[in-house]
Amino acid sequence: MQCYFSSNNIKYVDYKDIELLKKFLNPHARILTKKRTMVCSKHQRMLASAIKRARFMALLPYVSS
Repeated sequence: MQCYFSSNNIKYVDYKDIELLKKFLNPHARILTKKRTMVCSKHQRMLASAIKRARFMALLPYVSS
């Protein structure tokens, strides 16, 4: 299986794209591991920083109740 971002030709992970970011969170709003998401290291780092930025901007929750 190939990286989601590489296969869809996505060069930059945008923190404003909430629907995309939610795919890589578990029900408790934690970031899924690289093994689970099947995303390459480069895009996993970009994904993590985008999720953290979206949380800071209050677009995503830090924890889900």
